[in-house]
Amino acid sequence: MLIMHRLSSVQLLYILIIVLLLYVKQGPRFISAAERAKLRCIERERQALLSFKQELAYPSGLLSSWGSDDEEKSDCCKWVGVGCNNRTGRITMLDLHGLAVGGNITDSLLELQHLNYLDISDNSFYGNPFPSFVGSLRKLRYLSLSNNGLIGRLSYQLGNLSSLQSLDLSYNFHVSFESLDWLSRLSFLEHLHLTGNHLTQASDWMQVVNKLPRLKDLQLSDCSLLSIVPPALSFVNSSRSLSILDLSFNQLSSSIVPWLSNSSDSLVDLDLSANQLQGFIPDAFGKMTSLTNLHLADNQLEGGIPRSFGGMCSLRELDLSSNNLSGPLPRSIRNMHGCVENSLKSLQLRDNQLHGSLPDFTRFSSVTELDLSHNKLNGSLPKRFRQRSELVSLNLSDNQLTGSLPDVAMLSSLREFHIYNNRLDGNVSESSGSLSQLEKLNVGRNSLQGVMSEAHFSNLSKLQDLDLSHNSLVLKFTYDWAPPFLLNYLYLSSCNLGPHFPQWLRNQNNLWVLDISGTGISDTIPNWFWDLSNSDLTLLNFSHNNMRGMLPDLSSKYAEIVGVDLSSNQFEGPLPPFPLQTIALDLSNNMFSGSNSAICKIAGPQLISLDLSKNLLSGNLPNCLIPFDGLEFLDLADNNFSGRIPRSLGSLLVLRTLNLRNNSFSGRLPLSLKKCTDLMFLDLTINKLHGKIPAWMGESLLSLKFLFLQSNEFYGSIPSHFCRLRHIKILNLSLNNISGIIPKCLNNYTAMIQKGELTDITSGKLGLGQPGQHVNKAWVEWKGRQYEYVRSLGLFRIIDFAGNKLTGEIPEEITSLLELVALNLSGNNLTGGIPLKIGQLKQLESLDLSGNQLSGVTPSSTASLSFLSCLNLSYNNLSGKIPSGTQLQSFNASAFSGNLALCGLPVTHKCPGDEATPRPLANTDNQGNETVVDEFRRWFYTALGIGFGVFFWGVSGALLLKRSRRDMPISGSWTKHGTGST
Repeated sequence: MLIMHRLSSVQLLYILIIVLLLYVKQGPRFISAAERAKLRCIERERQALLSFKQELAYPSGLLSSWGSDDEEKSDCCKWVGVGCNNRTGRITMLDLHGLAVGGNITDSLLELQHLNYLDISDNSFYGNPFPSFVGSLRKLRYLSLSNNGLIGRLSYQLGNLSSLQSLDLSYNFHVSFESLDWLSRLSFLEHLHLTGNHLTQASDWMQVVNKLPRLKDLQLSDCSLLSIVPPALSFVNSSRSLSILDLSFNQLSSSIVPWLSNSSDSLVDLDLSANQLQGFIPDAFGKMTSLTNLHLADNQLEGGIPRSFGGMCSLRELDLSSNNLSGPLPRSIRNMHGCVENSLKSLQLRDNQLHGSLPDFTRFSSVTELDLSHNKLNGSLPKRFRQRSELVSLNLSDNQLTGSLPDVAMLSSLREFHIYNNRLDGNVSESSGSLSQLEKLNVGRNSLQGVMSEAHFSNLSKLQDLDLSHNSLVLKFTYDWAPPFLLNYLYLSSCNLGPHFPQWLRNQNNLWVLDISGTGISDTIPNWFWDLSNSDLTLLNFSHNNMRGMLPDLSSKYAEIVGVDLSSNQFEGPLPPFPLQTIALDLSNNMFSGSNSAICKIAGPQLISLDLSKNLLSGNLPNCLIPFDGLEFLDLADNNFSGRIPRSLGSLLVLRTLNLRNNSFSGRLPLSLKKCTDLMFLDLTINKLHGKIPAWMGESLLSLKFLFLQSNEFYGSIPSHFCRLRHIKILNLSLNNISGIIPKCLNNYTAMIQKGELTDITSGKLGLGQPGQHVNKAWVEWKGRQYEYVRSLGLFRIIDFAGNKLTGEIPEEITSLLELVALNLSGNNLTGGIPLKIGQLKQLESLDLSGNQLSGVTPSSTASLSFLSCLNLSYNNLSGKIPSGTQLQSFNASAFSGNLALCGLPVTHKCPGDEATPRPLANTDNQGNETVVDEFRRWFYTALGIGFGVFFWGVSGALLLKRSRRDMPISGSWTKHGTGST
């Protein structure tokens, strides 16, 4: 009490305040520690989550903990994706990303006013309106609604989230972003991701970014940003903290570079790939000394690498792929001499126009990945590298490099080595066997030769992918050699492995792809191969060998296999069944026979491509193709099928190729085929089909590009509906009994006016020679001989109506088909003259009009057909002089035989006036002019000669034309075809 009396009232008041503060501070801490075990979430927030859950569609059991009656699980703070404050029990976090939930996003979440972290990204709220209510959750610091397919207009209420540090609205393609001005109110924002949204109308995005002083990470990839830079853009308030900037896959031009320069001191990661940058690479990038990663791929940049890049001491990744960079590669490499040599890890220069030899890149001591593929490098490789390199991946594929493979002993860290499709020759060095880290080796499509043995693979225990295909290599191993590796991919096409089936494959039970086509194997396939355990084989190619024997039932083996190519061997016996997952199956050019019902069970409903051509299959084609309703390519050519074409083919609604060539099918075409509206290739050559050519072909099969109906028994006229086949490129109706006139609407064939592309016939989902492609084959008469074309078929534009009974005139409209390369109308009853504008067909290489009743003169424009190398106008009624020109005079006279009134070279009959009469010396007057007497004499002799010629040829021609046409020789071009292949 004495002490209390001595203290003043003010001092006493201070003491009381301190005590109270200590009590307030310490008291709750002890209370919280004592009661924390009993702390539960706030009930109204719990109910809000349950209301939110009621509107969700979610996989069974995924959110089963929400709302459980169990006392332990009833605490919402312990629910999946929910986080609470340890002191107050308030819900502060809701993280449901990637749970595949859907349904509706309700505003019941507004009850969670203490929420600072909300992530419902990567779910299935497609079609939901953008949840504008989230703009009222003012304590949010992290918000992610990405990859949900939300629709509607973006809520400007998001600008109220003043505490927001991270915002991710990526991949909501149907949300309207008219302006981004609301972002400028988020002064604490550090991470902004709007990737995959359409910001075409949000032209203010650069001004907004300038107003975000703390922004570090900006992701605007694939946002349709245009190359519009405001002329008076102020850099005063721009974000100098920006370190990660992704503007890839937009439409930005090089005018964006000055705006970037203001952040040059802070930028660490810059991605401008897939834009419209043009011209030389700006030096401004070289001045961004903080850059670690620079990606400028897929633009239109030119020249080489600037010297300023040599001073980028922090640069680790540089990607300049898919541009128009040119010049010698060694010069670009020299420009990078400097501190970048010690920092650079990855250099991507693929798909440019760089040329020259490959320099010794080992001076870049830190580089681990180097890609120079798809350039024009045309020098040789270094024989050896000077110093040891840390290189992990080296890709030099698709260039024109020459010489031999280098000694790679210095590249001991190498895991991937690709030098596919160059011009390398010589032997493969045994130093490859020292690359103990090597996982992928691809040296295919070169001219390498010599023998490879165990020494080349002695230490390659980690090898997974091996491609030695399309070389002249001989692989010789001891019979009991066991490779140290287990491969996933093995491509040995065109190497020499035979004659025995390679025994060393016995332990390769991890194979996904096996291609040993064309490797000289003349052997049966051992049983152990079909019994390989744990195999995930998906593609198998044994084609173009001499393998023989019968195949086992494969339907239960290789359950993952999707493509099988056993073509061009000597396999025999019945067709075996293949696994249900098989997509592409090629058994062509073998000796399979037996029951045709096996076709019905050969594979499952996944089958897309089936090639059984060139076998010994016979009898009726079973009416069971409905299970293959996804079939796109069906080739049954060169068998001995007979009977009618089954109606079930019409159930193959996505069929694009149907080849029934050279069988014995008879009867009429089934009407059901009109349902196959996707047909592009139809070959019915050399069968016994009859009836009128169906008009529905020109009504329903409007996608046709290649139509072969020759050597059948079709009759009637060419349907006028054929004029609708705008995409047709080869139309062959030869050797039938077709009559009537040639339709005048041929100028509707617009595809014959356009240049050809190989892609016309390389279409489909899967092929074994080239993954993702199916290649059609067709026999084409070319310059009087038959050839089987495989890969160049799409370049042809051909009309062949030979050997029919067509009458009338050749329509003038045919001369508008400017890309026509072959026209054969021989062996018909055509009359009239050759179209005067025939010279417009500048691409014509083969023209056969023989064996008709054509009359008149040979048009003078014919002499301008400079590509013409095969011509037959024989056995018509043509007359007059053959037009002068080196092209026509270079043909044999037989090309014009049987036209008795033709004259001039190359035929022997000279035209009147062709024989030069000796010219007498003219009498001249004093001015040097010929006298009137000599001029009269010249005209007199000329007239006399012409009169005699007309009399002689008139009488002789009349006598000759009385000969019966039965004695006229028949043109060989439409009665008997030669053979050939290409």
